[in-house]
Amino acid sequence: MLNSLRLLKQRRFLPLFTTQFLGAFNDNLFKTSMVLFATYQIFNDERAEGFFNALVAGLFVLPFFLLSALAGQLADTTDKTRIIRIVKLAEVGIMAVGCAGLILGRTGAVTLPVVLMLIAVAGLGVHSTFFGPIKYAILPQHLDDCDVLGGTGLVEAGTYLSILFGTILAGVIYESTLLVAALTLLVALSGYLAARRIPPAPRLGPPLQLDWNPFTASRRLISGTMHVPRLFLAICAISFFWTIGSVLIIAFPPLVKNVLTAQASVASLVLGIFSIGVAVGSVVINLLLRGNISARYSPASVIAMAVAVVGLWLSVGRWTPAPAGQLYGVAEFIAQPGAIAVFGSLFAVAIFGGMFVVPLYAFLTTTVAKDQTARTVAANNVVNSGAMTVGSGAVAGMMAMGVSAMELLLVVAAMCLVAAWIAQRLHRACDAAPVVLQ
Repeated sequence: MLNSLRLLKQRRFLPLFTTQFLGAFNDNLFKTSMVLFATYQIFNDERAEGFFNALVAGLFVLPFFLLSALAGQLADTTDKTRIIRIVKLAEVGIMAVGCAGLILGRTGAVTLPVVLMLIAVAGLGVHSTFFGPIKYAILPQHLDDCDVLGGTGLVEAGTYLSILFGTILAGVIYESTLLVAALTLLVALSGYLAARRIPPAPRLGPPLQLDWNPFTASRRLISGTMHVPRLFLAICAISFFWTIGSVLIIAFPPLVKNVLTAQASVASLVLGIFSIGVAVGSVVINLLLRGNISARYSPASVIAMAVAVVGLWLSVGRWTPAPAGQLYGVAEFIAQPGAIAVFGSLFAVAIFGGMFVVPLYAFLTTTVAKDQTARTVAANNVVNSGAMTVGSGAVAGMMAMGVSAMELLLVVAAMCLVAAWIAQRLHRACDAAPVVLQ
């Protein structure tokens, strides 16, 4: 992994890395600002907060379910760099709509600002749907085979570091909607300029006859990919990971506010720790695998993740809440006796999660022909988004029925065990004939 850092000096990788970094930063700066604004300024009920957060998560992933098949087809039959430039330009307009909602929200209006912000969330989902397959599929096209795993790890680590920065910054400035608006628009424009430096990535295989029907295209895409046992298991394992992640992201803000009795800045810090932990896990697993694309560590990683989630549940359960009517600030929160246990268990959850998922993405992009990589990643995105949409809906329903954010942690631990079973099956299937980069 450390050797892979040389890729950051090369035009075949750095502009793509920068574009992805800025996009993930912007997504999370806006979404976190919006969620914190709604949680701390609009709602005053754990169920309503949880439902809104689940709605945001569901709207963001729904485009992945509906449009990933088309995105994969376009990416495999068109210059990938051209598509990147188009979607990054669209991001500027999307952020303008979302920021209008944030600014209007400060006037005391509710309906129109919330509608505009949710439209922007859906727009960001569409933006990410078309960019998502390309950011992985373009790597085997621009990088040597021996650099694909390292490049994938750098993209994942950079993504989660950008999530960290965007999340923490949102916790600091979310009340200053003019500053949020100016910054997100500036970052969107910078992302477009970086995208213009990405080298061309023309179509490699024969042209495709595009299927514009999202349902038939998704069915054909999935059936054309999931019949391969190793791909089926890898996609199922990744889907469980992202569903687990979506449940945790939904649960964190109400958990911090209502159980840990802390301010929005602490909620932002919690999300940031989770992000940097995944980045650390991405680095660790690349060092362990040393260029071999294998699922050998995935079962143990996700079991360790389940143990860490239970540790988080126990540490939160022992937490001493703030006096009635008060919320801990960051300094006060850190000073509490249980803060180290909360942060440590959360960090462990994220590290083991990163170790679990990074090799699976590298496996997806190296086990198929290069002219099929975008469609393979798109098929993965369809299944991922379907699982996350179902998971978000289930969480919204459970919280509406009175399930607490703390109880959701136990649901996550159980899901980790299912993911471990899938990962073990994948390990047996793919390591019988492992993909080893020379």
